[in-house]
Amino acid sequence: MLYLISFTVFCTALFLCAALYGVLTRRSTVAQRLSAFLPAGNKAGAARESTSGAWAGKLSRIGERVKLPKEENSRYRKALVAAGLRRDTLHAFIGSKLLLAVLLPLPYLLLAAAPGHDYFSADILLITSALTVCGYLLPSLWLKRRVKRRQEAIFHALPDLLDLVTLCVEAGLSMDAALLRASETPQFGKNPLTTEIRQVNMETRAGKPRMEALKDMALRTMVDDLRSFATMLAQTERFGTGLGQALRTFSDDLRTRRRQMAEEEAAKTTVKLIFPLVFAIFPALLVVVLGPAMVQIAKVFK
Repeated sequence: MLYLISFTVFCTALFLCAALYGVLTRRSTVAQRLSAFLPAGNKAGAARESTSGAWAGKLSRIGERVKLPKEENSRYRKALVAAGLRRDTLHAFIGSKLLLAVLLPLPYLLLAAAPGHDYFSADILLITSALTVCGYLLPSLWLKRRVKRRQEAIFHALPDLLDLVTLCVEAGLSMDAALLRASETPQFGKNPLTTEIRQVNMETRAGKPRMEALKDMALRTMVDDLRSFATMLAQTERFGTGLGQALRTFSDDLRTRRRQMAEEEAAKTTVKLIFPLVFAIFPALLVVVLGPAMVQIAKVFK
């Protein structure tokens, strides 16, 4: 009976893998038609892009079948935008959560279906449930980590970029031109802040007020310092104060906060070192120091 159950589970897993492979790796009709118009030299790169696009399309079709509450959808969309992804990747993100929830416990189920194991035991069901929950939560943890890393990159680059903006403004450039000129500096080439500034510049050229574009940038990134920056610019324009001096004061405050955060992280290292000292270094030190003495004491008592 056990062999029959193991064989049934194995065949079901193979059938599921074959079905998922056929669904997820099939290229869409649009990608197949577009590849026919590309030169021969670009077909390799187009094949990679179409493959990733095909995977995203299949995951989106899986995620579209799930109906989440509006609050949760809104929260996921805001997190995806803050992570630098597009809003339309929500369904692909939900599909990846469902796919990992199914695939993560599958290897354990195959091992549990081996002869000599009770397939319907409580431990196996508990571990399978735990793996399913972990597979569902892993994309959310990855997204949260990516949002945090992007916000930290924007926070650390903002004071230095504002220094360049201050120099450009004092040299006679407008605020929009100064922001665009500072974002083109090679020092900030790969920073997400430059991408957000370019988007603000494009929205301003399209006719959107600059203050609204800056506030939207703060909402997209969910960085409080960018919201304070937009508020500072609005107050400067309203009261007619010097823009260069306001930018310099604001960048100095940001730099002070950045130094204070670095000092706080450095002060936490003493607490973080307790666990490796107690569980890793001290036992090895005791073995090295007291080991020879224990050997000598054992010889004396013999």
